[in-house]
Amino acid sequence: MSSGSTRQPAVGFIFVTLVLSVVGFGLLIPVLPALVKEFQGGSVSDGAHAYGWIISIYALMQFFGAPLMGSLSDRFGRRRIILIATAGSAIDYVIMALSPSLAWLFLARIIAGFTAGVLSTANAYIADVTPPEKRAQSFGLLGAAFGIGFVIGPVLGGFLGHYDLRLPFWFAAGCAALNWLWGYFVLPESLKPENRRAFEWKRANPVGALLALGHLPAVLALAGSYFILMLAQTIMQSTWALYTDARYHWGPLQVGLSLMTAGVLSGLVQATLVKKIVPRIGEARAVVIGFTISILSMLGYGLASQGWMIYVIIVIGAFAGISQPALQAYITKHVPANEQGAVQGVYGGLASLAGIPGPIIGTFILGWATGPGQSPYLAGSSFFAGAAFTILALYLAIRTFRRDTAAATQPAAL
Repeated sequence: MSSGSTRQPAVGFIFVTLVLSVVGFGLLIPVLPALVKEFQGGSVSDGAHAYGWIISIYALMQFFGAPLMGSLSDRFGRRRIILIATAGSAIDYVIMALSPSLAWLFLARIIAGFTAGVLSTANAYIADVTPPEKRAQSFGLLGAAFGIGFVIGPVLGGFLGHYDLRLPFWFAAGCAALNWLWGYFVLPESLKPENRRAFEWKRANPVGALLALGHLPAVLALAGSYFILMLAQTIMQSTWALYTDARYHWGPLQVGLSLMTAGVLSGLVQATLVKKIVPRIGEARAVVIGFTISILSMLGYGLASQGWMIYVIIVIGAFAGISQPALQAYITKHVPANEQGAVQGVYGGLASLAGIPGPIIGTFILGWATGPGQSPYLAGSSFFAGAAFTILALYLAIRTFRRDTAAATQPAAL
């Protein structure tokens, strides 16, 4: 089975799978806090505290699960791991729908986090079936899937949750189950037998998997840049609603509209512009430009004195979406075919790891900046911190690109 004959239907299935995965996550946003609060006896403070732990435990389990799933996909193939991850999502939603106590919600999130290997394995699948020169375009399509999912999920979750707090979980479980059935019957395997490698525990744990990248210096160096970028993103995402409420007095509807706008524009950029821009300017330059736009956008969010300014910045900031597909494409070109799953698992684990301290850092800074007696100009301090982290990520990326270019142009030793 050649990659050329299966590429289009395979990529289409991966796209739908990621859309449904993100929709399922988005469905939880409006109802999960209310359900946690219900279990905690209606206490807002206790409910918020428990909700934070639920979010953190998911990120923590994803940190350990992503490299394991990635390494398993290098050994047994992408198809099997994608189906396992999809089944894990369906089981997670069913447990949440039936959960009689808070402990069951934690159990469900542990399962979902550990089997959340669908992203890293999907990236490896794309690398398997897509020529190197077209990978940025395909990764941009996956980024668009996230944008679409985050547009649909919260709105649908709020609508269904209006009738029953547990109805969104049943809906998400049904979507995951149907997606599993579709994948079981139509998804072809992408990893050729000759490109598979033996499973090694040292690569299947996050620390060992990261250290195993030592023979891929460019990939290892960019791991630090990617982690810092994800940390900056989680700081911004976790404080968005709190910041806009504190500074512009936005309610849930206005927050939702702003996130919907960001999701739509981000999806459009990654689905349409990445395939046109990245091949013309190259992956490295696209990463630098995208990171720079992210820095300027975060500074703009923190400095905006009026709420309407946020929408102007969202339009500009959407063009930063070219950076991550370009970075992923650059990385895959430096990775052997039999290690794509492990490397994507490492990067998925780093994104999950960033999701643990990011919200803590962001909310701590925001709480200090919006405290009594503080200047209103300090309210955007969490965004300024995100910009500072992104500057560091940009520096590390530029240094890696320069070293990689220098090494490529050196004459071979005789």
